[in-house]
Amino acid sequence: MKIAYLSTFYPFRGGIAQFNAALYKQLKIDNDIRAYTFKVQYPEFLFPGKTQMVQENDNAEFIDSIPVLNTINPISYQFASKKISEFSPDLLLTKFWMPYFAPSLGYAASKMKGKCVRISILDNVIPHELRPGDIQLIKYFLNRNDGFIVMSEAVKNDLLRLKPNANFLFHRHPLYNHFGEKLSKSSARQELKLPQDKKIILCFGFIRDYKGIDLAIEAVSRLGDEYHLIIAGEVYGSFEKYEKQIKDLGVESKISLFTRYISDNETPLFFSAADVCLLPYKSATQSGIVAISYHFDLPVAATNVGGLSEMIEPFNSGIMIEKADAAHISGGLEKYFQSDIGEFVQNIHNYKSEASWHSLADNIIEFADKLRA
Repeated sequence: MKIAYLSTFYPFRGGIAQFNAALYKQLKIDNDIRAYTFKVQYPEFLFPGKTQMVQENDNAEFIDSIPVLNTINPISYQFASKKISEFSPDLLLTKFWMPYFAPSLGYAASKMKGKCVRISILDNVIPHELRPGDIQLIKYFLNRNDGFIVMSEAVKNDLLRLKPNANFLFHRHPLYNHFGEKLSKSSARQELKLPQDKKIILCFGFIRDYKGIDLAIEAVSRLGDEYHLIIAGEVYGSFEKYEKQIKDLGVESKISLFTRYISDNETPLFFSAADVCLLPYKSATQSGIVAISYHFDLPVAATNVGGLSEMIEPFNSGIMIEKADAAHISGGLEKYFQSDIGEFVQNIHNYKSEASWHSLADNIIEFADKLRA
């Protein structure tokens, strides 16, 4: 099958690019596929992090992609559509995670000709931080696609709420496999200058309000001195309110801060050093952080919001925390360390056999064939 994959690829960095690279490589084995990416993904003034591009220490997967789309220049939408159409794809594959991309990706999808099927992989349908006009943008995008890939019940339900007749395929989020091997716990802790004798809790990934870092900080203040929290990730916005909270609660000695972009090369250190990966989210659909954690055989403790439970409860690969508040999170962490952590790890191994890139790629091709029939 001839596939045009329009999304974020090298030299852009981050979880979306990592996902696309892994799926692209799997699809390339049996298909004629071309990667198309952005000339401008976000304008710099809208991007809350330090840089969108791959840096020297990133273990980024090089994908030979064609830059065609400038999201802030509608003239480029026509150029991108024309360039992709020249390839005469059987399938246009996109990835959608926020309304900002609806005009550019939706326009490109609308201009595909012939029997080209348009399928989008949906990370989110309704964003965590909904703004006026977002629903109209989302509907515009959805109505210019023939089918959708969803990886959580929460995303599926949001899709059907806005497009009740949508054709969709459900597939679990595959596990990332490019981060390298797990390190010994003691050496990872030594490298990061962490205490060797503590129960270490990891909050990893971009720091945004909906991810509940404030709840994790308060939860740790309720726990004994044997607990230690790592907060690791680039800050979207300001970290000042969290610094004030840490100081006001007097928990400076119980928290290690790595508030910067964590490169792929460094990622194994954090997951190898930790005893549990904590997702204290206030809202969510699904999480690529869970997939990274499972790659390193690290169980997860997560608040029961959105689709997080779907990656944990059916497999008994961690614990769910019933409410997104500090009291429930601290209680959930105590429960976790009283559980059989070895059983959680074994169940992660079982999950890995089901959530593969090979399975996702095969299912996308079968789904596309069905839509083209």
